[in-house]
Amino acid sequence: MKAEYDFSKATKNPYAKGIKKAVTIRLDPSVIDYFKSLSPETGIPYQNLINLYLMDCAREGRKLAMAWEKPTTSRVS
Repeated sequence: MKAEYDFSKATKNPYAKGIKKAVTIRLDPSVIDYFKSLSPETGIPYQNLINLYLMDCAREGRKLAMAWEKPTTSRVS
């Protein structure tokens, strides 16, 4: 192994846009357990399963159906 390497003639990776980005996300333990349980039967690591599921939701434009209930009493103090 060389002590120093010359990167002055290096070029950018043309596939760099396709590289995944590491992020921190907080998930409920039950969500992680669910995907971990799917991992052995699919042969896909659970992190990849979560990514595939989220990617499918994004591609299909799925949105959460959230309905907020109107409070019965006023919280104004």
